[in-house]
Amino acid sequence: MRLIAIAVILIGLVLVSLRLLPGSPFESSAAAKWGDAGTSDRPTGSGTDRSARQPSAPSPSPSPSLEPLPFAAKNLDLDIEGWYAWSVLDRRTGKIIGSKNMDETSTTASMIKAWIVADYLRRAADAGQTPSDAKLADATRIIRDSDNTRAEQFYNLVGRDASIKRLISMCELTDSSVAPDKGWSRTALSPRDTARMGNCIATGTAAGPKWTKWLLNEMKLVRGGGDFGIRKAFPAAEQKKIAIKNGWIDRTREQEMHINCLAIGDTWTMGVMVKYPINMGYDYGMKNCEKITEALLRTGT
Repeated sequence: MRLIAIAVILIGLVLVSLRLLPGSPFESSAAAKWGDAGTSDRPTGSGTDRSARQPSAPSPSPSPSLEPLPFAAKNLDLDIEGWYAWSVLDRRTGKIIGSKNMDETSTTASMIKAWIVADYLRRAADAGQTPSDAKLADATRIIRDSDNTRAEQFYNLVGRDASIKRLISMCELTDSSVAPDKGWSRTALSPRDTARMGNCIATGTAAGPKWTKWLLNEMKLVRGGGDFGIRKAFPAAEQKKIAIKNGWIDRTREQEMHINCLAIGDTWTMGVMVKYPINMGYDYGMKNCEKITEALLRTGT
């Protein structure tokens, strides 16, 4: 009998051990819940569970709000004869605002010269060439003084229509088109694509990393008859920081004046275009380019 009692006691001890052994088919629910003694999920002496002991994740910092552009999106109703349209691109976000007709096109006239010079400089750098001092002086005359003869020479150097096709492709224009065999002046651009072209210049895509700063500086130094429009709406101190290239031409075939304005600021680019009867002269359009900009500027700019 004593042997039987001892055997029963031993069997009982074995069964108890098996209930406490993790992974055993006789494992107790408590042992199954907490697993191996080495896991960090084991309850602490204080009775708190793991989630209560974990430090809370820091709240994400709010994104800093951007300073508003100097322009406000408005529907303009100005006393201007003929057609006009405008567009502004936020260089920080890529967002574009503009008139309802900002996708309509007009002929660029001299405004396109900013691209022609950029295209020439980028292609020279890509070919491992440095333009001569004489060529850079020519480029200066094209930008600052809107020299037509030198612009035509550069247009030939960059392949004429092929250059405008590169503009549309590289600057991701959506509204504009080449005027086949009709010259740079007849290129069709919209105000929206004008702003995009300005951003293409500002980011370095147009002229390339080597020449972008040089080109933007030349555009800030536009002088004489080409110095009108968008930047004239800003205070004098601000005007010096704004790069521009404008276009103006009398289209006898259409009996229209085509006046175009491109401006590049620190955080924005802008395109303004106007068309009106040819007998009203250049000055009317040049002043209206400025007038449209003034109407869009935020109070206090």
